Amino acid sequence: MWTPDEIPDLTGSTAVVTGASGGIGVPTALELARHGARVVMTARDPGRGRAALEAVRAAAPGATVEVRALDLADLRSVHAFADTVEGPLELLVNNAGVGPMSRRTTADGFETQLGVNHLGHFALTGLLMPRLLAASVARVVTVSSDAHSLGVIDFENLGLERGYGMFSAYSRSKLANLLFSMELQRRADASGAALLSLATHPGMTATGILKPGVLTRPFNALMRLVVQPAAKGARPSLYAATSPDARGGQYIGPGPKVLRPSPKALDEAVAARLWERSEALTGVRFGEISQH
Repeated sequence: MWTPDEIPDLTGSTAVVTGASGGIGVPTALELARHGARVVMTARDPGRGRAALEAVRAAAPGATVEVRALDLADLRSVHAFADTVEGPLELLVNNAGVGPMSRRTTADGFETQLGVNHLGHFALTGLLMPRLLAASVARVVTVSSDAHSLGVIDFENLGLERGYGMFSAYSRSKLANLLFSMELQRRADASGAALLSLATHPGMTATGILKPGVLTRPFNALMRLVVQPAAKGARPSLYAATSPDARGGQYIGPGPKVLRPSPKALDEAVAARLWERSEALTGVRFGEISQH
């Protein structure tokens, strides 16, 4: 079974890990830094970000790692963060996310789960594309979930103003993650870009994605019995980010192993339409790989 000990030497490479202030983001950043990458951790909350940075530095003395502010629920913050990234970028891990919640909207008026989990990462990836393409080979890893199989993309109700359900909204955002990841690989291939795009499913992991009160007490108790630690949940992302055996367009799950996504995640027409709507909503285009 693959373990992070098999990560190759990453010296000379730069990685950005979103949502690195908790959950699987911390062990993801830690292992990349431990194996030589210069890691930029992002955090919405400065205090949590500093605490996570200190934890990584304590576990990997001498590693080159820093934390910067990024709020994926605000496109101004996404632009501001992207402007701070310099030089070639070998790895972008779109890890941050929010879980099921009552309906609310982002600073830009997007339904929050789609706005943070998909649109914020779509915009960030597009803004960082010149940095990614400046690398000899780059990878974009987007964390999805097996919940994507329950998701539905309704282009006539994309903001879920009608019939909102917290779990259906979450599933939709995770389906959007997979559709984006697959479409990014298609467009990279069509343009001849040296870029690999992969999606991952971490499995049932002890993170803060499900807030207290979202689930019933009995279900919360059951969850505590079956969930895996964050370090194990990070393995699919780490494998996708670093393994020489990983291939663009793959969906990596626990094991790590290659999973077959739901057929709806492989619908090229829906993926292309979602890409176009995402460009229109965020105002971000992907330069030479915008066309497919």
